[in-house]
Amino acid sequence: MRVLVVEDDRLLAEGLVRQLEKAGFSVDHTPSAREATVLGEQEDYRAVILDLGLPDGNGLEVLKRWRSNLVQCPVLILTARGDWQDKVNGLKAGADDYLAKPFQTEELIARINALIRRSEGRVHALVKVGSFELDEYRQSLRTHDGAEHSLTGTEFRLLRCLMSRPGHIFSKEQLMEQLYNLDDSPSENVIEAYIRRLRKLVGKETISTRRGQGYVFNVKR
Repeated sequence: MRVLVVEDDRLLAEGLVRQLEKAGFSVDHTPSAREATVLGEQEDYRAVILDLGLPDGNGLEVLKRWRSNLVQCPVLILTARGDWQDKVNGLKAGADDYLAKPFQTEELIARINALIRRSEGRVHALVKVGSFELDEYRQSLRTHDGAEHSLTGTEFRLLRCLMSRPGHIFSKEQLMEQLYNLDDSPSENVIEAYIRRLRKLVGKETISTRRGQGYVFNVKR
């Protein structure tokens, strides 16, 4: 649930970061085309919000560079209202969606969630694995007994990551990348602490530990 915001308008960027974090994302931000190019190629983002007019370069060239280097995460471009050519050029360069400024943050977040769902082969806001249902909008988990449990932001991001690919082994490093942004400095034991808390909800056998490898959310039929 880690996303990148590439936007040079400081106030707009700060507002986006706050709202995206509130919606359960871990967010990195840069106003620079040069830094965005590097981050997109080096970090594992679930989605990118990309402004085209950047002070040190064109966001369109950043996008072309990413796609030529096989960076496949969904990209939503921000364009000036009514500038249809920007939209066409962005989509041709490999963008997955666009949004014209000014916009409602709620719409942007809904579009980002939709892009991520499509990239995972889903169409609904519920992540279902066996008898468990994770609600992206309510940030809550429904367990096999029908009970609904509210989650903290970090609990939600961690469970969202594990449930997005059931049966897949996530290393501690991969989970840390999705839970925290570049400015965070979490302790080395934070993943184990949150895994223990989530196991109280889903059961120890549901989230298993692969020694020396990582953690797996197991599918139960």
